[in-house]
Amino acid sequence: MLMNGFDTRVLPLLGYAMLGLAVAAFVVALLAREDAYRAADKQTKTFWLVILGVTVLVDFFLGMLFLEIAGLVASIVFFVDVRPALKQVSGGGGRRSGGSSSDGPYGPYNGGR
Repeated sequence: MLMNGFDTRVLPLLGYAMLGLAVAAFVVALLAREDAYRAADKQTKTFWLVILGVTVLVDFFLGMLFLEIAGLVASIVFFVDVRPALKQVSGGGGRRSGGSSSDGPYGPYNGGR
C-alpha cells in the first residue's frame, strides 16, 4: 500500500525536480563564457554542455532511474563545484556588501601603503 502511493505521487515529483535541476544546470553552463572554464581549471564548456544535455534528454525522454541518478550527480557536481569556480573567475564572486574591486579577502588592498 505504501509503495502504491510512493510510485504514483512521489516518484513523478522527484523526476520533475531532477529534470528542473538538469535544465537549470544546462542553462547556466550555456550562459557561461568558454574562457571562464579554462581560467577556473575545469572541464571545457563543450564537455559540460554534452553531459548536462544528455542528462536533460534522459530525464525528459527515457526515465531510466540509473541514468537519472547519474545525471543528478553530474548536475549537483556542476552546481557545487563548477559554477562557484566560474563565478569566481568571471568577477561574480558573490560580494553582496558592495565591496570595491580592490578589496581582498581580508579587506581593502591599499598597494602596500
